[in-house]
Amino acid sequence: MLIATLTVAGVCAQPAKRRTMKDADSKSKDSAQGAASKKSTSTTKGDRATLLFPTSAEMPEDVVWRRDIYRQLDLLEDANAPLYYPVEPRGKEQNLFTYLLRLFVSGRINAYNYKLDGNESFDDKDKADVREKLEQYSIFYEENQGRITVSESDIPSAQVTRFFIKESSYFDQRTGTYKAKVTALCPVLMEGDDFGSIDNSPGTATPKPMFWIKYDDVASYLSRMPIMASNLNNVTNMTVDDYFTMNRYKGKIYKTNNLQGRVLPNDSTRIKEQERIEQQLKDFEEHIWHYEAPVDSLDSINAAKDDKADKKVRAKRDTKPAATKEEKKSSRRSSASTAKAPKSSSAPRSSARRQRR
Repeated sequence: MLIATLTVAGVCAQPAKRRTMKDADSKSKDSAQGAASKKSTSTTKGDRATLLFPTSAEMPEDVVWRRDIYRQLDLLEDANAPLYYPVEPRGKEQNLFTYLLRLFVSGRINAYNYKLDGNESFDDKDKADVREKLEQYSIFYEENQGRITVSESDIPSAQVTRFFIKESSYFDQRTGTYKAKVTALCPVLMEGDDFGSIDNSPGTATPKPMFWIKYDDVASYLSRMPIMASNLNNVTNMTVDDYFTMNRYKGKIYKTNNLQGRVLPNDSTRIKEQERIEQQLKDFEEHIWHYEAPVDSLDSINAAKDDKADKKVRAKRDTKPAATKEEKKSSRRSSASTAKAPKSSSAPRSSARRQRR
C-alpha cells in the first residue's frame, strides 16, 4: 500500500512540475519576444525617415585615398543663399539653421560640442545638451513636463550667416569613382557689437561656432526639405540634400587635416594656399586613370607633369640649332638672289643723254 501510494503521488506531482516549468519557459519566451519586438519597433521608428527618404551611401572607411578639408560658407552669397532664406519661417518654408535647431531641440538628431581646435568629435562624451546650448547662446525656451520648445521669434536665424562644413574628397576603389562628400555641418552665430549691429564686416561681428552635426544623421531629414535654388526659377525643385550632394555650395578653405594640425595663415599667402589646395584636388581627379600618375600620391602627379615639361624643353632645345642653320642658308640664298636680280633684269634702259635730246 505504501509503494502504491508513493507511485500515485509521484505520477500526480510530475505533471504539475512540468506545467510550472512550461509556464516559466513561456513567460521567459514572451518577455524575450516582447523585448525584441520593442527593440525592433524603436529601431524602425528611429529609422523611419531613413527608410522613407533614402540618401546616398556613407563614405567607406577603407578607401585608398581621402583628403579632408574645412570650408567656410558665407550664406549671403548668391550660391549659398538657398540655405539662408527665408530668414524667418513662412508657412512650411524655413532656412537650414531653423530646421537643424528644431531637430536638435526635439531630440531627433544629436549635436556635438565645438572644440577649441575646430575639429569635430562624434563620441558620446562630446554630445551637446539642449538646455546648455540654448542658455549659452541666450535663446529663450519653455519647458513643459520635460519637453523643451522654442518659439519661432526666439530662433536667431538672422544672425547665423555662416556655416562651417567638413568636406571629404575620396576615391572609392569598389566603384572606381571619385567623390566629394559633406560629412559635418556647423552653424556659426555672428554676434553683434555693443550697439547691436550685425554685419559680416570685420570689427562689427564676432563669429561663434555653435555645434557640429554629423551629416549622415541629418541627411534623411534634409532629403525632404525643399528649397528654391535659383532666382530665375522659383520652383522648389531641389532638396537640401541634393544641394550638398551636387556640391552646389561655394566656400573658401580655412583648414585641412594635416600631421601638424595647422590652419591656413591669415595673411597675403592665404589666398595662394587656398588656390594650391584646390589645384591639388583638381589634378588628382583629372589624373586618376593616367598611367604615369598613381592614385595614391599627389607628388607623383606633379613629378609626371614636370617630366613632360622637361621633355618638351629638351626637344625644343635639340631641334633649335638645325632650324637656325637652315634659316641662315635660306637667308643667304635669298640675299644672293636679290643682289644678282638687277644685273639679269631685262627691263628697258634709258640714258640721261638720250632724254636730254
